[in-house]
Amino acid sequence: MNHILAPAAHRAIRPATAARPAQAPYRRLAALRDILATWEERERFRWKLARMARDNPHLIDDIGLTGRQVEAELAKPFWRR
Repeated sequence: MNHILAPAAHRAIRPATAARPAQAPYRRLAALRDILATWEERERFRWKLARMARDNPHLIDDIGLTGRQVEAELAKPFWRR
């Protein structure tokens, strides 16, 4: 039986180690990998946006952004949305 579906009274008497799945370290590594991939994607997007603003500024208008919005996006560090 899955411990998540057990009534609360039964979960309370189980030791804390039994409540954790054996795959927890892999999940943490997967979460870290997802975070790093997201940061890389943001960095790549901002690099492409800077290049577009420099080489083809008319395309910035086509995607619906203003110059100030582009500058604000480019000023952000990679870990910030």
